[in-house]
Amino acid sequence: MIKLNYRLYILIFLCISIMHQISYAQYQGKLIGNVRDHTSALEFVTVTLSKLPDSSKVVAYTMSDSLGSFKFDPLEVGEYVLKMSLLGYNTGMMKVVLSKVQDNIQLSNLVLVENINQLQLVTITSTKKLIEKTTDGFIVNAAANITAIGGTATDLLKNTPTVSVDADGAITLRGKAPMILVNGRNSNLGNPDQIPASSIESIEIITNPSAKYDANAESGIINIKLKKNKQNGTNGAIAIGAGFGAKGRISNALILNNKTKKWNLGLGYDNRFAGRTRKINGTRTNFYLPENYLLTQDRRDHRSEQLQNLKVNLDFSPDEKNAFSLEAIGSLEGQDNFEDLRSDLRKQNNIFKSNTDRNSVEIARTKVAEFSLDYTRKYDDDRKSLTANISSSSDIDRENTDITSQALSEKSENIGTPFLERTHNFENGNVINAKVDYAFPISLHGLIETGYKATLRMIDADFLSATKVDDVYITNTSASNVFNFNENVHAISVSYQGALIVRDAPKWKYSIGLRAEEVNNHGIVQNSTLSIKNQYLKLFPNTSISYLFSPDEYLKLSYGKRINRPSLGLLNPFTDITDALNPHSGNPNLKPEIIHNVELGYSKEFNNTSFSINLFYRNAFNSIRPFFFLQSNGANLNMPINIGHAVTYGLENVLDLKVSNAYHFNASVSLFQQHLTGDVSSPDIVQDAFGWNGKLINDIFVSDAGKLQIVGNFNSALVTPQGRRLEQYFADLGYQHKLGKGNARLGLTIVDIFNTLKTGLENNTAEFSSYRTSKADTRAIMITFAYSFKAAFKEKLLDNQFSKE
Repeated sequence: MIKLNYRLYILIFLCISIMHQISYAQYQGKLIGNVRDHTSALEFVTVTLSKLPDSSKVVAYTMSDSLGSFKFDPLEVGEYVLKMSLLGYNTGMMKVVLSKVQDNIQLSNLVLVENINQLQLVTITSTKKLIEKTTDGFIVNAAANITAIGGTATDLLKNTPTVSVDADGAITLRGKAPMILVNGRNSNLGNPDQIPASSIESIEIITNPSAKYDANAESGIINIKLKKNKQNGTNGAIAIGAGFGAKGRISNALILNNKTKKWNLGLGYDNRFAGRTRKINGTRTNFYLPENYLLTQDRRDHRSEQLQNLKVNLDFSPDEKNAFSLEAIGSLEGQDNFEDLRSDLRKQNNIFKSNTDRNSVEIARTKVAEFSLDYTRKYDDDRKSLTANISSSSDIDRENTDITSQALSEKSENIGTPFLERTHNFENGNVINAKVDYAFPISLHGLIETGYKATLRMIDADFLSATKVDDVYITNTSASNVFNFNENVHAISVSYQGALIVRDAPKWKYSIGLRAEEVNNHGIVQNSTLSIKNQYLKLFPNTSISYLFSPDEYLKLSYGKRINRPSLGLLNPFTDITDALNPHSGNPNLKPEIIHNVELGYSKEFNNTSFSINLFYRNAFNSIRPFFFLQSNGANLNMPINIGHAVTYGLENVLDLKVSNAYHFNASVSLFQQHLTGDVSSPDIVQDAFGWNGKLINDIFVSDAGKLQIVGNFNSALVTPQGRRLEQYFADLGYQHKLGKGNARLGLTIVDIFNTLKTGLENNTAEFSSYRTSKADTRAIMITFAYSFKAAFKEKLLDNQFSKE
């Protein structure tokens, strides 16, 4: 249990009371309504208010929820024109008068009439906006990205503004790895390569999370939201695609759904089968090892991969205020890797020492089963809410590798008999989440949000290395063991949101919050004295204040304290020896990073343009970075360490512009400077690092039925503690054409058009220098056909069916 000092509670409520006392308001009321057609409630209805006498100027807008409800609160008194619009329906309008006498208006069962002709027209011409700005960041609609057809969430993130993804799939936000959630929860599906892009509704980027989010997110949070249809009746969509790069690939998707007044049942299935080749070349010079002076490596990989996902959701709404939702997800992922690594090792003065041809066959299989139960309670006052969730996510990973090493002469002739090794890396993991959030108003402009969350992680990792001797594999006990790791995180949070009103309109909005997290973790290596044990309680305050120049223009200053707890992959002490001269391992002695974030942001919305710019500053203690340690035998061990104190500051800019009805574009750039003050006594640590990445997304509407999208990506060279990661750049192209009345589509995608996407790392230290590049067959083409019935999915029909790898 968490025990907080009473003085802390007193401090929180004193701050709330002071902020509440300085707020003042003119007389206001609220307007609540419900919109439906002749059979059921209507979701996503755009509701606008224009204040008379100028009915052409919209002063407020919102959208109806899944129950058809909408609300304007607070709303100054006066006469308004209420307008309701939804694709496929006639627009509804009415006059509303809000006065001091009648300051609480409820409009029940407002009816929109279906317009058949309008629906047919919209089916051909409607489009989805790529970026939706939020107070915490922004949301990227997956349907607006047609260049990631057939791939995974990783491919979508490659073309997401401000997010950087390298050629090996490593994801960073402002130079550091973010926390990745699925439907707002911690999940074993947190690996984006396990999530088909076709099942994604949107991706939410949260750069400075509030107290209601986990504190374990240094650079921010990426929340992947999966699709769920809520349209009445029976609906469905099917998509099939095929293509090729160096090898062929196939992608298919099926979605079925049936919704009645109280029940909603959905079924989704995706699969993806693909092949990939990759070439890796590297050299390393070991200055102080004359017997192991120069290493040259040439590697060729052939990989086949398969991914299948099954998703079932069941929603039940017994009445308008209570809703239950059950979601079950099953995932099967498989990879068969065939690697051939040629290593040539020479002494000083280019004297030959050894030549080895190392072949490995790696068979990996992953199974994930996830269940989630949600409950939502609504109240007459829409600002009041209660939500609860419990989920369980289990995964079983199995990786078996057979390694054959053949010694060669300088002329590449076989010497002696092959050396045979075998490894397995088995992992069983489970993540359980339990969460309750309750929000309630304490005044016309004051809202308190409270929450409790428990996250329980249990992971068992079994690593075995064996060598074949006389037809029997003998276990190498010094390189084999079992690592058990358990972690419990209990958190409570409280925050207050308020507003200052000037001339009947909110001019200042502010929030103050505190999150307390108690962590207990324990890791033990069997048959060893090595163990990890941590128990601590830490407080994470955050606050923000916004000035609203107008409803669509604001300036926001925020501060938040965060933590970066090392994952099991970083703590696991086992050493991977697939490449014996370049092994890598975790570090059980890692300490968590503590980070202070400050951000100043400006956002402006125009009729056809949205613009945002953010200045950010991040101060991290015990910063975790990968580090290379040269061994006496010539091997170079890669292991994460707490490198010291890191200060990062930068600028992020996103521009979304509709130039004309035929051309839209989104341009984003992120620039950041980093300064390291190392606690590690090494003169090799790079003290200053600058990096940037930019994206340009071009949408060209060649006709009412055809859309062309061209995306350009550039990630600059990024300084690492001992060198730099090489720059990366690529361009993708996608074209989508609607057939018939719009319920069928044909898509063509070409990814990495110029075949430029590759990754590389260069290190320069006093002990060694190295250079390594990796190039996969990323250029590929794919054709996809999709069809939906009863117009259930429209823009979701052919979403994201392709991959760069």
